[in-house]
Amino acid sequence: ASLGRYQPFLLDGVTGSGKTEVYIALIEAVLARGEQALLLVPEIGLAPQTADRLRARLGARIEVLHSNLAEGERARAWLRARAGSAQVILGTRSAIFTPLPKAGLIIVDEEHDGAYKQQEGFRYHARDLALVRARQLGVPVLLGSGTPSLESLANVAAGRYHPLLLRARPGAVHAPEVTIVDMRAKRLDHGLSPELLAAVAETVARGEQALVFRNRRGYAPVLACDGCGWHADCPRCERPLTLHAAWHRLVCHHCDFRQRLPTVCPACGVTALRPLGQGTERIEEALARRFPAVPVLRVDRETTRRRDAFETLLGRLREDTGPAILVGTQMLAKGHDLPNLTLAAIAGVDEGLLSTDFRATERLAQLVVQVAGRAGRAAKPGRVLLQTRQPQHPLLRQLLAAGYAAAATDLLAERRAAALPPYGVQALLRADARERSTLDAFLAAAAAAVPPSPEVHIAGPMPAPMALRGGRHRGQLLLESATRKALHALLPAWQRALAALPGARGVRHAIDVDPVDLY
Repeated sequence: ASLGRYQPFLLDGVTGSGKTEVYIALIEAVLARGEQALLLVPEIGLAPQTADRLRARLGARIEVLHSNLAEGERARAWLRARAGSAQVILGTRSAIFTPLPKAGLIIVDEEHDGAYKQQEGFRYHARDLALVRARQLGVPVLLGSGTPSLESLANVAAGRYHPLLLRARPGAVHAPEVTIVDMRAKRLDHGLSPELLAAVAETVARGEQALVFRNRRGYAPVLACDGCGWHADCPRCERPLTLHAAWHRLVCHHCDFRQRLPTVCPACGVTALRPLGQGTERIEEALARRFPAVPVLRVDRETTRRRDAFETLLGRLREDTGPAILVGTQMLAKGHDLPNLTLAAIAGVDEGLLSTDFRATERLAQLVVQVAGRAGRAAKPGRVLLQTRQPQHPLLRQLLAAGYAAAATDLLAERRAAALPPYGVQALLRADARERSTLDAFLAAAAAAVPPSPEVHIAGPMPAPMALRGGRHRGQLLLESATRKALHALLPAWQRALAALPGARGVRHAIDVDPVDLY
């Protein structure tokens, strides 16, 4: 009934409840009107799976747009969309700019996902632009998620979005059983508890697949000396270098600085160098040693560099009915449907409980629910393990007892009390320079140049949480307001003033409105 006019909807559906079926039904209705549909997904890895489902069900001309395509392919798809011959356009965040002369519907899948925010150059949030474009085109926009962002939930509460709820999994598919594993006083095998290893053993013994999630690439995040306490740091970032054992390299995950693996400690000359902590590479090694007869597949940026590698791996796992163990990062947390996967284990959740970022708890709650959603999507029951040293943490307990919706309600109440987004609006000036004194002078002048407004509060200048990156000193200035109108009223004049500051030479700076992180 809403086709042909602007109306935002939030499809809040538990993982595995059939959100994609809703998308397909709506796209069918749009195609029957002779119109185009745009479907956004957060990651390139989700595009092939979704495109295959759409082609199998719709029999329509579907064009895919993302950065992994050859330039010629992207150009041809864009031209067909502009000509109106492409009926369905499927793409990642940049596809929001695709011309739609016969627009009928815009869908944003996994609308909560941070990948929709473009962090460099021209900064934008594809979900928010989807709403702007839908309003301009006069078409409905559907935001879908099993773990909606707090911004979208606040918009539902304010009456700006119309809520649609999918609260049940179809047929015999039951929600997975979730268990917290206390890591304290346990003998761990490369960061894996006896309970986790036993659960993996039971899963593969039944001929099923298990996922061990660790959102940290490499072998170990720190290489340290037992003799003197030295540890390998990046000279350009002053952060620990990550050990990548397969490459025999130490790599900075912030600026990509690399160096050969030392055989002796550079500080004291002894050979007592030891990796500390666990990355996906180390967990893969530990599981392969523990389960030599079972395929152990690592899915992270290193193993999926080759074009179509991720798509090939997922296709193999969907078709293979035998046991397997997946070790992966964030790439595996999203939307993938693996019918024989019945165990999902998160090897470490504590980073999200101890972060300085006010959004960390929201992201952790979403991550736990999304990873849990990979398990037990077919008729077989699923199981989820959460390893933590804080088993009594209120957020974890609430997620287990009452689910994501209850946790989100409490997180929204905290945000409201602190006047943080979505109940406040932010703009972050990020700046960096070769010299700290140059940066400090620029930020002081930038703070003085903010047009006065009783409704806008200035926090800073202050160093960025990561104060040195790639050899450049980094700092920031945060503007906060209770209303978007008050903040936006002063931003154009401030931007012009920043460009004219005498200290701007040698300083790279950018204003990020609605920043998704403060780093």
